[in-house]
Amino acid sequence: MTTAGLKSAPGGSLRGTVRAPGDKSISHRSMILGALASGTTTIEGLLEGDDVLATARAMQAFGARVEKEGVGRWRVEGKGGFSEPADVIDCGNAGTGVRLIMGAAAGFSMCATFTGDASLRGRPMGRVLDPLARMGATWYGRDKGRLPLTLKGGSLRGLVYTLPMASAQVKSAVLLAGLHAEGGVEVVEPEATRDHTERMLRAFGAEVLVEDKPSGDHVVRHVRLPEGQKLKGTHVQVPGDPSSAAFPLVAALIVPGSEVTVEGVMLNVLRTGLFTTLQEMGADLTISNVRVESGEEVGDITARHSQLKGVVVPPERAPAMIDEYPILAVAAAFADGPTVMRGIGEMRVKESDRIALTAAGLTACGVTVEEEPEGMTVVGTQGGNHPVRGGGKVITHGDHRIAMSHLILGLAAEEPVEIDEPGMIATSFPGFVSLMTGLGGSIAEA
Repeated sequence: MTTAGLKSAPGGSLRGTVRAPGDKSISHRSMILGALASGTTTIEGLLEGDDVLATARAMQAFGARVEKEGVGRWRVEGKGGFSEPADVIDCGNAGTGVRLIMGAAAGFSMCATFTGDASLRGRPMGRVLDPLARMGATWYGRDKGRLPLTLKGGSLRGLVYTLPMASAQVKSAVLLAGLHAEGGVEVVEPEATRDHTERMLRAFGAEVLVEDKPSGDHVVRHVRLPEGQKLKGTHVQVPGDPSSAAFPLVAALIVPGSEVTVEGVMLNVLRTGLFTTLQEMGADLTISNVRVESGEEVGDITARHSQLKGVVVPPERAPAMIDEYPILAVAAAFADGPTVMRGIGEMRVKESDRIALTAAGLTACGVTVEEEPEGMTVVGTQGGNHPVRGGGKVITHGDHRIAMSHLILGLAAEEPVEIDEPGMIATSFPGFVSLMTGLGGSIAEA
């Protein structure tokens, strides 16, 4: 892993067709459900980033047999449940991985100790541990549930849990724990979040009921597996990650003369909020070759350089694009007028405080940003014929999305942009630099 920083610089237009990396959310879940199931699960298109590989190692530690058979091709031999690991489970930088694994592990009568890198150890896990504790699991760890911590599961009771904020990770942890809880679980969401866990549970043989109440609540009822029944291994085709596709697509929108197509992008409506927002901003985005793969709709997206305008992003759209606000903020910097983003408080408890780091990075590059407790406003400069200056050195605190977003900004700014910790990009987008340089972008070691 390189320790040098990376610098992106303005240059020529970006042109070409690329394939989106495998979706990280589905990659994590395919490994975890494959390990929980009985029999063989085959996976095609797995994202082989550091985060997912950490989850693969964790599944081996819990007793599954996990083998790589080719590029993106993996086989998981599950034993119908988890066995107690002999050592500490190191989840690296994988926040999604550790939260989902803790939910799955809580259903079994055993102890497991979890840790991670410095970034992951700094993130509070209380919002996942709270519902697991209500179900009967116990845990011992640092203040606010920070790693390292030990979780003891087994003999779980059913739970009706209302999420305090929209979070697919918390919902998924509760649903996975509910597989082995007496009476199952019910999760009430204030807004519908990404539904990959529900879809994949059905594919592995579980029964999941979903309904929307007149109150506006979105309810997921998970009926526990009948006594003696287990999840069954299946085949998973991992679609392209819309969060990763966002980087080359936004780059094409803001770099003059560009046209980029990203193939095989997941079009699940609970993940496409960014694309909807960009189109509202005037982006020339077209979607073609739409098809269904392993229960998920996918398609090819083409982006062409566009003059964007500022918009107010509906707060209720946040769950469908919570990981994409940093790159949206970069697009907003090149728009005409302000772009208002609210209802995004969850960004403060991601790999970093992404609101604060996005605001700081853009400010260092000459962009006006108004930060709020639950949001931010980015004031674009293009309408006043004042190009984004760039020239900043961005502190990422090891956050891959902050790093990639500001490198994209540097491709269209007047002056190069430097980021301090590029190594973490491999957690979600291995090959990011080579993909962007292959399209014509200038990114190199600082």
